[in-house]
Amino acid sequence: MFGFLKREDINVGVDESKATSGAMLLDVRTKDEYRNGHVPGSKNIDVGEIEKVSSLIGDKATPLFVYCLSGARSGRAVSALKGMGYTNVKNIGGINSYNGPVEKGMN
Repeated sequence: MFGFLKREDINVGVDESKATSGAMLLDVRTKDEYRNGHVPGSKNIDVGEIEKVSSLIGDKATPLFVYCLSGARSGRAVSALKGMGYTNVKNIGGINSYNGPVEKGMN
């Protein structure tokens, strides 16, 4: 009945991304937010510059697992990516609910 209130579980999404061949974990927060702590192995493209994803990910069938701080920006990014023709895109929520290790700095 209240399924619309359910938030994505980033922990499940990160595990799913690791188990998916060829998948990319995409952090759509700002560079400063990313630098201060991100999921290991993720790539950073600010949601405000999401169009730059095509230079990083040419194959539009690549499985993309997208996160931000709370899930709101990643939701906007997923909509934009689908509009750009990416076909396998999933909002996995926000790093504020992540239980795993984080890396600091840029990669």
